[in-house]
Amino acid sequence: MLKRLFVEESGQDMVEYALLAAFISIVAIVTIRAIGPLVDAVYQNVQTALT
Repeated sequence: MLKRLFVEESGQDMVEYALLAAFISIVAIVTIRAIGPLVDAVYQNVQTALT
């Protein structure tokens, strides 16, 4: 039974895709949180210039 667990790879692809999706989500969240204040500052400057 233990040997079959290591030989059988039917669910391996789904686990890899799930890990990849989680990694991409984490990177996207960190990036958005890092550049968020910079984008907000640009919008504030544009708003100030328009008023």
